[in-house]
Amino acid sequence: MTTVELPLLPLGKGKDLSTERGVECPGDLPAASDPDLVARAKAAKAALGDKVFVLGHHYQRDEVIQFADVTGDSFKLARDAAARPGAEYIVFCGVHFMAESADILTSDKQKVILPDLAAGCSMADMARLSQVEDAWDTLADAGVQDQVVPITYMNSTADIKAFCGRNGGAVCTSSNADVALEWAFAQKPDAKVLFFPDQHLGRNTAVLKMGYSLDDCVVWNPFKPKGGLTDEQLRDAKMILWKGHCSVHGKFSPDVVDELRAKDPDIKILVHPECKHEVVIKADLVGSTEFIIKTIEAAPAGSSWAIGTELNLVKRLADAHPDKKIAFLDRTVCFCSTMNRIDLPHLVWALESLVEGYEVNVIDVDDETERLADIALQRMLQLPGKSSRD
Repeated sequence: MTTVELPLLPLGKGKDLSTERGVECPGDLPAASDPDLVARAKAAKAALGDKVFVLGHHYQRDEVIQFADVTGDSFKLARDAAARPGAEYIVFCGVHFMAESADILTSDKQKVILPDLAAGCSMADMARLSQVEDAWDTLADAGVQDQVVPITYMNSTADIKAFCGRNGGAVCTSSNADVALEWAFAQKPDAKVLFFPDQHLGRNTAVLKMGYSLDDCVVWNPFKPKGGLTDEQLRDAKMILWKGHCSVHGKFSPDVVDELRAKDPDIKILVHPECKHEVVIKADLVGSTEFIIKTIEAAPAGSSWAIGTELNLVKRLADAHPDKKIAFLDRTVCFCSTMNRIDLPHLVWALESLVEGYEVNVIDVDDETERLADIALQRMLQLPGKSSRD
């Protein structure tokens, strides 16, 4: 993460807050180092024409988003790519697991390009396949494996999705996690769910949407023997939560919510379900990135909001809605550092390489992993309700 300590300030559109308040506006990024980059990106994209389809995740910086053909969350973008079979190249301005999902859902004739291979996801990296397989074996030793249905969040690697496909599980997004859990609990008598890699989404969904208690949830620590749990705890649990989290959403704290409410009793707190449980229970509204965007779009002029999600998106919402008071739910400016690795120089390099006939940073999931991961994804797509949004 990239962090800078600043006072709690609203994000504004078109204001020189450095003059107005004596500090830099939270979220301001320096201009591109090369003034020719924008022109070069436009020229390369125009030269490629319909051969290229550029996807931009909501957490990308504006200098990249301006070149996206569509914007959205990870699964929406992967499906948008699959809906464009005529595009030879899918340039995914996001992180590695997202590009993997796009490769799984698109045809073999299409190539998925990630402008910077170092753009990973700390949350996805918190659940490695070897660790999950060790946990699965331990659940067998404890006599509970036959009751367990694995559910992985979309923010996971292709081989983790494949593990779920192979073991009767499914994928979920932040907007359909409750539907996926309902499906999982219906698969077996006395079913339990092994949920990874984000413990907070699993806990918040189980407790706040499905009526389970915190006591029904245990946390599996992959760095401790048997996950740090006893056989009795595993037998009693309904939700076995992997000890993973989002490095951005995990930073928000309940004391900042209290501080903001004390300053502005009318403020509404809007957060992503990847936030900690103690933050989520203090919020007015909780939902996926798409839910956050639609909530702000529908909010009345003059309303006041503090949003707990990645700062690039919060700042973009503030710029798009100057008639509303929008603040970032933290004292610390915090970007997703891996998402921000996809910058304008990397995008230009990827596009110009394609123009010159070089395919760089192609994401290619092996056939067997792709087959099994697609099983888990298709199970999610067959769920009722909100399967198409993150």
